[in-house]
Amino acid sequence: MDNPALAPHLLDMARISARPAPPAGPDRTPEVFDAIVAGGGLTGTALALALGRGGLRVALVEPAGTGRRDDGRAYALALASVRMLRALGAWPAAQAEPIQRILVADGRPGEAPSPLHLAFDAGEIEEGPMGHMIEDAPLREAVETALAGLPEVRRIAGAVVSHRAGPAGLSARLGDGRMLEARVLVGADGRRSPTARQAGIGRIERPYGQTAVTASLVHERPHGGTAHQLFLPGGPVAVLPLPGNRSSLVWSERSARAATLMRMEEAEFLEALRAVLGGFLGRLGPAGPRSAFPLGLSLAEAFTAPRVALAGDAARAVHPVAGQGLNAGLRDVAALAEVLTEAAARGEDIGAEAVLGRYARWRRFDSALLAVATDGFNRLFSNDWGPLRLVRDLGMAAVGRMGPLRRAFIREAAGLTGELPRLMR
Repeated sequence: MDNPALAPHLLDMARISARPAPPAGPDRTPEVFDAIVAGGGLTGTALALALGRGGLRVALVEPAGTGRRDDGRAYALALASVRMLRALGAWPAAQAEPIQRILVADGRPGEAPSPLHLAFDAGEIEEGPMGHMIEDAPLREAVETALAGLPEVRRIAGAVVSHRAGPAGLSARLGDGRMLEARVLVGADGRRSPTARQAGIGRIERPYGQTAVTASLVHERPHGGTAHQLFLPGGPVAVLPLPGNRSSLVWSERSARAATLMRMEEAEFLEALRAVLGGFLGRLGPAGPRSAFPLGLSLAEAFTAPRVALAGDAARAVHPVAGQGLNAGLRDVAALAEVLTEAAARGEDIGAEAVLGRYARWRRFDSALLAVATDGFNRLFSNDWGPLRLVRDLGMAAVGRMGPLRRAFIREAAGLTGELPRLMR
């Protein structure tokens, strides 16, 4: 680890001698790596980067065009996730907006939010902003730039269509017939993970009958670094601060209503949004491209199988109500990179059951807890029954008045609770 730009704690991680990945072999001669990462999304590329920085030879297998996305998506990254990306040299700080405050309230379309709201202020913790908002394009570009020229990582266009685990390693076949060999295969290939399916890992699925409509907003008044979460009968609406007088919208609605929102002309859509949000941002400008994503819970029944580990949405996909999807995936990345690089430094087989079991024990409970929490929040707040509304509003007001409990929620939102991997400390 002789790169002075890396964070000091990375220098403490023992490193295998860096060996460049071998060139492509003729016909079907296997190429040999330490790890294969299937999936070229943010979780997969961040994992390849972390493993490569730790000295492992990595094959990043991704379908062509995986990284290109033009759907107006943005992410609320917790402080712990920002720390990790910064340590890996992949944080575009100039294009991110700090989240200084979070406001949570109950509401109904056309009515003012409940006065019994909940407010979190970053000034209550010493570490600084609870997190940052970052759009998809600059974040991907930063990770791609950090990956460029890293000799330990070889990018391979394609998909793993089958794999076979053995006592000494794993062989994987790509769609074009090429063969790869490694100690471990990591599935970072989404909630319908082919890697999990090939490994015989089942899933717990629960559709919500909701769809998230996302867009970028331009507005008249400054947002002040405040993230707004408004709970409506059809689902939560989040308005999250971006640089300038812009915000990211995540509007969760019943799927039929969401389909109607997607068909609207821009002026009609903005008028529908004003009816929901009110006028706290002033006039709303062009919303930009809208995208829709069906929502549901998807939890892998196991995080590992023989010589296989799952990360990101392949391990668990949850409701965006708490903005924890990518954060959970990045915590998987930090934990798995730590487990594998430490095992390699001790001379262990990084794909052995005992090694992967450490990762599963570390991440499985937290992931199940997150799935239960987001599922419960969505069910609790996507309900317009009067007595239940009163109980949850009184509950939010009570949390807001109890300093230690409120600060505990703030630290949770910042990703600072639980056993943090080194990259996130």
